[in-house]
Amino acid sequence: MFISLKKQHGVGLVEVLIALVILAVGVLGFLALQYRAIEANSEGGNRVIAMNLARDLAERMRVNPSQLSSYPKLIVVAKSQNVASTSCYQNYCDASQLAVFDASQVVASAKSFAMSINMLPCNGNENERKCIYVAWGETSATDGSELQDCTDGSKYQTNSTCLIMEAY
Repeated sequence: MFISLKKQHGVGLVEVLIALVILAVGVLGFLALQYRAIEANSEGGNRVIAMNLARDLAERMRVNPSQLSSYPKLIVVAKSQNVASTSCYQNYCDASQLAVFDASQVVASAKSFAMSINMLPCNGNENERKCIYVAWGETSATDGSELQDCTDGSKYQTNSTCLIMEAY
């Protein structure tokens, strides 16, 4: 049984085109997977940086316990300043000067990573613990009902990119 070759013209080309379409769909799936992996890697890196910033501030507060109540106010003030007027690396600083220096250092470090940092009262706490908010991207390190806020009362806002750490 012989099949006429005239009926077979173009069949190989159609098979190759179908194979290319299947390959293209597979490659697009791989590209989507690769994009998601890069996005997850970036998010993980931001979380590590945010955790280090929050830990840095908490440790600085632990070293200077007499100024615990002033740190939340100083963090907000430090956002509008570039550096503290006195460098505690080269000069002796008393407790209040050290708190100002610490706040300016932490805020400057957060700015260098395109992040914002804030200290707010922790929701649901009666022992006056503070929460350190670190946010990046379109999220602000605040607690409120706006979409760009980190939290809304006791829960994270949908699609927020922030980290909260409780400090004493």
